[in-house]
Amino acid sequence: MTEADLRETVRRRYAAAAVKVSEGATACCGPAPAEVAEGAASCCGPAPVEVDDNFGPTLYAADEREALPAEAVAASLGCGNPTAVADLNPGERVLDLGSGGGIDVLLSARRVGPSGKAYGLDMTDEMLSLARANAAKAGATNVEFLKGTIEAIPLPSNSIDVVISNCVINLSTDKPAVFAESFRVLRPGGRLGISDVLADDHLSPAQRAERGDYVGCIAGALSFAEYRAGLTAAGFTSIEITPTHPVADGMHSALVRAVRPVDGSAE
Repeated sequence: MTEADLRETVRRRYAAAAVKVSEGATACCGPAPAEVAEGAASCCGPAPVEVDDNFGPTLYAADEREALPAEAVAASLGCGNPTAVADLNPGERVLDLGSGGGIDVLLSARRVGPSGKAYGLDMTDEMLSLARANAAKAGATNVEFLKGTIEAIPLPSNSIDVVISNCVINLSTDKPAVFAESFRVLRPGGRLGISDVLADDHLSPAQRAERGDYVGCIAGALSFAEYRAGLTAAGFTSIEITPTHPVADGMHSALVRAVRPVDGSAE
């Protein structure tokens, strides 16, 4: 597949997930087992018979889930909880890359308070519609959802305090651009707090693809060394990558922290 084909495949699958959640179903993400319910479908292809606890809303605390609209929780497709490591403070401006149904944006908005703001960026109209509806149900007034790609963020340079993302960067076909754009929009001293799927360093791209497909958050994953090198090349420092749980053989959900240095520059 070409990069354009991959992006369109991702868009279609997540659009379908948003529609299903809007209609009262629960979306899923992650590698699908061999046996699936007949006729079932999700963002990552056939819906598994059993929910994979390595992905989705079970990775959030019960009190966090209960405080949000059910549709925001049902649309959670991530592999972690980036808001748990982002150390958000009142008054900060937060950007969620690939915000989906809005769960991390709404959680961030609660933490930064009325003096702060939480942005969500997504390329899928159906997810944006669902996220805006969820924000209205939650009564969140300090949020804004933007349409665009994470490779070309539609925000000014030096305008964001914290960039978060939940199992989305692995879906990008141009990860260096994502890292560079994240660096650009962060103010000097700004922080990165990401949940993503990473591969053991010894696994080749072909071996990663054997463990799951691209839209299943597996085949497009970087290795630990590649992720660190990509962040370093973009200018980030204080990089910490901590695996949290396995999602496939040699593949892990991980928390990634990094900082744009105060003396760092971005156009």
